[in-house]
Amino acid sequence: MNNFASSLKNKNKFLIFGCGFTGSFFAKTIRKFGCNVLTSSRSSKKDPNSFIFNSDTITIPDEKIFDGVTHILSCIPPSKNGKDPVLGSFQNKLKSLSLEWVGYLSTTGVYGNTKGDWVSEVDQPKPFQKRSQKRLDCEREWIESGLPVQIFRLPGIYGPGRSTFEAIRNQKIHVISKKDQVFSRVHVADITNAIIYLLQNKNSLKFHQIINIADDEPCSQLEVIQYCYDLLGLKMPKPILFEDAKKELSPIAQSFWIENRRVSNKLLCETLGYKLIYKNYKKGLKNCFLNS
Repeated sequence: MNNFASSLKNKNKFLIFGCGFTGSFFAKTIRKFGCNVLTSSRSSKKDPNSFIFNSDTITIPDEKIFDGVTHILSCIPPSKNGKDPVLGSFQNKLKSLSLEWVGYLSTTGVYGNTKGDWVSEVDQPKPFQKRSQKRLDCEREWIESGLPVQIFRLPGIYGPGRSTFEAIRNQKIHVISKKDQVFSRVHVADITNAIIYLLQNKNSLKFHQIINIADDEPCSQLEVIQYCYDLLGLKMPKPILFEDAKKELSPIAQSFWIENRRVSNKLLCETLGYKLIYKNYKKGLKNCFLNS
């Protein structure tokens, strides 16, 4: 936590493109280090630290936002044509800046279906879904840009205000059983803190361009739902077999059940030494329960 840790406190300037659930959490946390953080929004906000960027309507911000920028984090998904909206609008501008670091949030969907086997960063991506192929294309765009980019592949993201508890309370829960099906997941605090850990130790750790951020224990969705019902003191409804539930699910919801993989975090946690805050869904969901 040498030179870079102190530079985090010395008003480094972050631009965050795509300030949804994860981007907002990251912005809030990194500000605690004394960093200047500007976040993008698709429409006007009263927040003085927000700027408008909407690639669909080609609404781009004033160039002044780039003054003094040292770090970029992009959380924006691919456009309909599979291109990266940030690079499409700002590639030349970004190349003209003295950037120390660029982060791009991708998906573990790029690995495709491994039938429940473990995947790590050394495995060749084999995207099965069109949206995952687009993500992989955007990863390549970022890598080929020549910018100092680090790509983070993320599984299912949850946290306070966005977890199974909300689905249960809003009566939008699907209690589905599918034999041998597992999902990997990660708490939003671990995404943020893993990235901050890597930035703080940038000078002492070997640089890896692609890193998975996931918890230690991939498991069935049913286990997670049962745990949430138990914490709420409610009885879980009888599970429906996936084959029977399929017709009730949206195409996007169905697509998540087609793939089955366990995402390894060994590079992040063993090689690079990051210690997870929430090692498994029980620890992470307890946090959500206490903060909901």
